[in-house]
Amino acid sequence: MPYYRESLNPTLFEINNYKVQMMANIDKDRSTAQSQETVTITVEFTGGLEMLFSNQRKHVLSIPARDNHGNASNVAFAITYLCEHLMKDTRKEFFILDGTVRPGILVLINDADWELEGEDRYELQQGDNLLFVSTLHGG
Repeated sequence: MPYYRESLNPTLFEINNYKVQMMANIDKDRSTAQSQETVTITVEFTGGLEMLFSNQRKHVLSIPARDNHGNASNVAFAITYLCEHLMKDTRKEFFILDGTVRPGILVLINDADWELEGEDRYELQQGDNLLFVSTLHGG
């Protein structure tokens, strides 16, 4: 009878091992779900910037809802994403300088100046509209 009783009473080691496995599975499921979440935004380029993006003025994109550090995606992440995934032109310096939009490019977030929204720290929401307008003109 003791054999039967021991088989019904798992050891503390077995219980802890089971808990660790369950927590690992939960963490794995959570990270997979987070990596699959996206935010759909509209990005527009005017004033000549569209030439850097395949001469297409308007793009509707689904970008990851979280950056590589697990933080909510913001405009800074979107700018990097645009350069890495959407920009076909190799002259990235016409769009970014020191990791942010270069001077002379106005950025509007939902038709408001990005300075009013926290600039590149603004966290992207479903359906946001980003408009990049170049004010630099040759002549």
